[in-house]
Amino acid sequence: MESSIEVKDLTKKYGDITALDNVNLKVNRGQIFTVIGPNGSGKTTLLRIIAGIEEPTSGEMYFNGVRVDKDSLSDVREKGTMVFQRTALFNTTVQKNIAYGLKLRGYSKKQIEAQVKDALSTVKLEGYEKRWAKKLSGGEQQRVSLAMALALNTELLLLDEPTANLDPKNISIIEETISWVNRERGTTVIMATHNMFQAETLTHRTALLLGGKIMQMGTTQEIFGAPSKDLASFARLENVFSGNSTMLEEGTSVIDVGNGLQIEAPIKQTGKVTLFVRPEDIILSAKPLTSSARNMFRGRVAGISDLGSLVRLRVDAGKEFVVQITKRSFVEMGLNLGSEVYLVFKASSVHVV
Repeated sequence: MESSIEVKDLTKKYGDITALDNVNLKVNRGQIFTVIGPNGSGKTTLLRIIAGIEEPTSGEMYFNGVRVDKDSLSDVREKGTMVFQRTALFNTTVQKNIAYGLKLRGYSKKQIEAQVKDALSTVKLEGYEKRWAKKLSGGEQQRVSLAMALALNTELLLLDEPTANLDPKNISIIEETISWVNRERGTTVIMATHNMFQAETLTHRTALLLGGKIMQMGTTQEIFGAPSKDLASFARLENVFSGNSTMLEEGTSVIDVGNGLQIEAPIKQTGKVTLFVRPEDIILSAKPLTSSARNMFRGRVAGISDLGSLVRLRVDAGKEFVVQITKRSFVEMGLNLGSEVYLVFKASSVHVV
């Protein structure tokens, strides 16, 4: 397959700090390629260099087989676009935000109206043209940012943590959009994320970036089928538990992770396993819930982090869980440190690392 982006021996330094250290990778046309890694690993810096926003300290980059230099940099900027983690919308209507880039590229009024409408439909924001962009929710603003990129219909789409700190509904819509634009338009997508299971679900190839270095790279099956120590250490950031698995008659398994905690998972496996549950997949309640979900645990709030429209909680339920809820839910439940809560999640939300 022909390559879309290739970087060779790419290094980026900011004074004495090395953000990227001799990075080599190749992204083929029509692929979804994900760079995973924790905050500070160099993911955003790599995307900004690929987008032509920053220059590397040393190394080479090729776009569609042509080495990128001062003369060819405009080709990258014309045929690629980047969606940033923090939305940067103009203080005007959704229509005018999306139309801005199209106007700069000389599209007619009729073309602009059609492409704005199509982009909003793709991100499921039909009828939002006249709404004030900065008055939308955080998730809706991120979808407008994505629509701005989609309206340009570029062959390369760069996404920096596109679903960070969003609620499950907006995450689902954005993930569906990424998959659609790649499948239906053939757009090459390079995405930076710390969400390893988003990478596992959406992408063709993945690179693990730690401390500015590529530690592992391969197909989704190669990376996640047999996790390396580097991947396991990265995954252990939140909600990763190890224990002994026992199969049940109905085709699932129960894993004893210690301290009286048993987690049911959709696997048929016995012996030692390691599990992961995404914070956004856990439902939090101040009272016991009647639910078909197989996992429910009682615990107490041990830590609170305010993320604006979202709140992340550390809950001690025998093992420590990290849970993400909206600020509204947090206020309505009247939660504080030490509050008794109930954690609920489906067996299908439990992944094996």
